[in-house]
Amino acid sequence: MYTVIGIPQTRTFRVLWALEEIGTDYELQPHPPRSPEVQALNISGKVPVLQTDGEIITDSTAILTFLVDRHSDLTAPAGTLARARQDALTHLVLDELDAVLWTAARHSFILPEERRVPEVKDSLKWEFAQSLDRLAERMSGPFLTGKDFTIADIICTHCLNWARNAKFPVENEAILDYGKRMRARPAFQRVTALVK
Repeated sequence: MYTVIGIPQTRTFRVLWALEEIGTDYELQPHPPRSPEVQALNISGKVPVLQTDGEIITDSTAILTFLVDRHSDLTAPAGTLARARQDALTHLVLDELDAVLWTAARHSFILPEERRVPEVKDSLKWEFAQSLDRLAERMSGPFLTGKDFTIADIICTHCLNWARNAKFPVENEAILDYGKRMRARPAFQRVTALVK
């Protein structure tokens, strides 16, 4: 049994989506970032946090990797070239999409007001759009890695939704089509229902 601590409006969504795709049981404890319940488990106060087998795992990508390796689902096997390609795409999405969106969020509402530089967001939007165009050029199938749905797709789709909420324009037609297909997945829809 897995216990997920975090709210679906955050990167916790990624972990919940993976668990729904895998089809395994879990319990959600919807505590927000920096709440006392989260701080007791993760000194940074960030969510998600996963509890399993008496242990705590933090960071959404670390949790996703643990889950897919444990269940041999949503991933290429460790030690294969396919896994190396999948990991490269996962890190590309984290570096080029997630990091840009996180920087924009920090300069919007996370950093102390006197440390924010709102003007940086125009540059970040340009960078984000350029990264989406490069990502679309690398796609060779219905999913980022080709024919198989992996955690790279979970992270990328979450970033696309985050971009929409952050008013980052997504104009690449291939990426727009990809996002629609990913959001149509039944497991994604089940997690979306938790947000409402």
